[in-house]
Amino acid sequence: MGHGHDHAAVDAAVSVRARRVVTGVAIVLGVLTLAGVAVLWPRHDPHRGLRSLHAVRDVYEATTIAVHRGPCGSAGGDTSQRCTRIRFRLDQGPDSGQYRTIEFAQTASAPDVGAGDKVVLNHIEDATRGFDYTYNDRQRRSVLVWLTVLFGVVVIALGRWRGVAALVALGASIAVILAFILPSMLDANNAQLVAIVGASAVAFLALYVSNGLRPLTTVALLGTLSALALTVVLATAFTDLAHFTGAQNEDALLVSIGTSSIDLKSLVLAGMVLGALGALNDITVTQASAVGELRLHNPTMSRRKLYRSGLSIGRDHISSTVNTLALAYAGASLPLLMLFTLSAQSLGTVANGEVVAVEIVATLVGSIGLVAAVPVSTALAVLVASDATAPSRPHRRRRGRRNRRDQEGLAVPPPVEKPDTRPGQDLLAPVEREFWT
Repeated sequence: MGHGHDHAAVDAAVSVRARRVVTGVAIVLGVLTLAGVAVLWPRHDPHRGLRSLHAVRDVYEATTIAVHRGPCGSAGGDTSQRCTRIRFRLDQGPDSGQYRTIEFAQTASAPDVGAGDKVVLNHIEDATRGFDYTYNDRQRRSVLVWLTVLFGVVVIALGRWRGVAALVALGASIAVILAFILPSMLDANNAQLVAIVGASAVAFLALYVSNGLRPLTTVALLGTLSALALTVVLATAFTDLAHFTGAQNEDALLVSIGTSSIDLKSLVLAGMVLGALGALNDITVTQASAVGELRLHNPTMSRRKLYRSGLSIGRDHISSTVNTLALAYAGASLPLLMLFTLSAQSLGTVANGEVVAVEIVATLVGSIGLVAAVPVSTALAVLVASDATAPSRPHRRRRGRRNRRDQEGLAVPPPVEKPDTRPGQDLLAPVEREFWT
């Protein structure tokens, strides 16, 4: 009996020590992340390259009044050239209430609008009347707002307060991207370094806001950051080996025109890091939660068995998550893949092109990071979760005295405790509920 008590004491000591170490490491990483954000915070106007792009900054809403199809006004007597003339009423901006007519050649890119449709027009300053507004796109704000409201209602209806926290975390993540990551990259900072610091900040905010300041969250955080570090190393290595330049993407080329200080190759790496972050958060939280549930339902399970059970759950999760990641990248590049299919090029030729090869490397590197996150987060969760059900020292001393009484024949039957079976109550030990909830 004494030998068994020694093992219990050792397990408890190791769990407490592991919990302290995990918390300490998270604090250090948090301080480093804040320092990185402070050093890399943008200090210049991110829009200073707008003029070199000849991009339009001011866009205003307008209403379609009339649509007329016929010969182009600039074609003279040539009636074979057909155009569409659309008359708009300006609803916003300095010329609100005025009318403009814009002529479009009848091609696939011509706007397909009818009377009463809401659109968005670009305003070109200092241009002569008739050329001061150009067509931008349809006005989709109301559709997006209603879809966002529907999304929020569904998340809150199922998740309740946890759903509210998830929405707040989503908003915080978007704020980090818009307020720090993108402006910092445009501020001549290394895009790869900004992505690493920004991804760490997003991980801290998303995980702690969504799941609270709990050991479960800290385990998921460290698992995410560990796998993210591996993803960064692999992405850097294979980007160099594949000789990616980042210049094959038209959007990246436009960025390079707007600001010559950004490294397109670092931009490719940054995209790989941020693309893998969301899936990493998902899988690490799931693993930590699974280990916690296993521990709560079987407090006597050994660490080795607990780890194997958690790893078994992780294998099932990996198979679906890796497929999800691959399909996400394929869906984003679907028009490009269709273009290559139409060209009747072989699969090897298609994959060799930089545009497709970048997506392949991003998928495989991100998938390796996902696989690595499972054993790391599971092992950390096992170490920390063992502390949740370890008996306290006074309890172990009382149990030791009862064992001695049993040996001397003086033991008395322990009192029978009736579980609280009222509706809404569970049968978990109070220390377990306090630890994991």
